[in-house]
Amino acid sequence: MMRETSRAPVGAVLFDLDGTLLDTAPDMVGALNTLRREQDLAPVPFAIARPYVSHGSSGLLRVGFPDADADEIERLRERFLALYNDRLADETTLFPGGDILLAHLEAAALPWGVVTNKPGWLAAPLLAELGLEPRMAVLVSGDTLPERKPHPRPLLHAAEAIGIDPLACVYVGDALRDIQAARAAGMRPVVASFGYVAAADAHHLWPAEAWIDALTDLIGWLGSA
Repeated sequence: MMRETSRAPVGAVLFDLDGTLLDTAPDMVGALNTLRREQDLAPVPFAIARPYVSHGSSGLLRVGFPDADADEIERLRERFLALYNDRLADETTLFPGGDILLAHLEAAALPWGVVTNKPGWLAAPLLAELGLEPRMAVLVSGDTLPERKPHPRPLLHAAEAIGIDPLACVYVGDALRDIQAARAAGMRPVVASFGYVAAADAHHLWPAEAWIDALTDLIGWLGSA
């Protein structure tokens, strides 16, 4: 059942990972194109593949290998993940302004964390390599629970781990499933418009409370939320 959002003071901020907190597209698309080269195929242009990064390996492989059947996609996925794991943080960074935003949250004593559908064996090492893991209050990965976004349980689990009411949480994401999960959990959804959003997604119609064009935009919104 959907819980109604509250105007209670914000007590924590949770983020999706790919396309919201971290710009992982260079490494993920790079792994895809390495896989295509192994299959004697030309690389997929970065601009075409980028919007599919938020859909994980399945979304990227469907772009890279549109004629592959389900069995072939599964075979390719294993190799793709191995290639991606080998270059997990070669080019991945915080999105611009991410360092400023996280420092602001920490100075304000607002805990922050990540709720992602990315599996933990990729998400945790990536965050650790970027020096973010010690700063986080919680990480909920795609394999932490049986449910994944758009189910609200991962978000509710994160709030419980922090020890805060979900109604006092903001959740920032760049996919419709992020906004749906936040709404269902009673959290306040914010769309990362700078993320891996395709024009066809019509993200301006998603049931969010705010849309930000840069991570630093969240600072002003939090000040008035």
